[in-house]
Amino acid sequence: MNDEKNKPQITSEERLLAAMAYGEASTLNNSNELKAIASVLVRQKTARGYDTIAAFVKEEPTYAFIVSDGNARYKELNNAKDDDIYADAGMANALDAAKNALSGGEDLSNGAYFWDGKDIETNYSKHFKVKHGIKITDPSHNVFNIKDSVKLVIIYKEITTRVKVKGKNKKGKAKAKTKTERLEVGRYDHVYESTAGYGGTIFWKNNPDYIFLSKGKEYK
Repeated sequence: MNDEKNKPQITSEERLLAAMAYGEASTLNNSNELKAIASVLVRQKTARGYDTIAAFVKEEPTYAFIVSDGNARYKELNNAKDDDIYADAGMANALDAAKNALSGGEDLSNGAYFWDGKDIETNYSKHFKVKHGIKITDPSHNVFNIKDSVKLVIIYKEITTRVKVKGKNKKGKAKAKTKTERLEVGRYDHVYESTAGYGGTIFWKNNPDYIFLSKGKEYK
């Protein structure tokens, strides 16, 4: 018997994460999209050293924005009764996504730390990630049919050495001069690479070559 009243009570962590995923996802209510977003939020929470989603939201304004910016879908789920969440297909999908992520379930984002919705299509030329370089690694990720934006960046370092030359100086010692060489350390042509795409969302992680050369953090 499918009786919502017999469903377990929704915890505050489940509700908060479900509401965030529901608010960030497209109105397609795609279960894979919701699960992937919830997994990214939990991964960001853990990477930044927080024990709970609530603590993460409180301290990280970038990811807490949806909680305070009046997002209608976030507010709808966050204010809904448990029975209403279970009874609504979209909100129920979001709740399942939250439970999956909080329990360490399947990560449909494939290791992503970021995502983008339709704005990366409508605001392509001015989009932050596009300007820094994106690469679609699998056509199935490209839910908006956008182009790669790649630009080769080569990182160099200079090495200065002393080399002997013919002759001696006034003190009778062998002459020497400094020689500076410019050596390539590495290169990359994009900062963000896609990991998945569902519904109205593309998921991303940082290019490992970029992280190595910039000595950056995967989650930033």
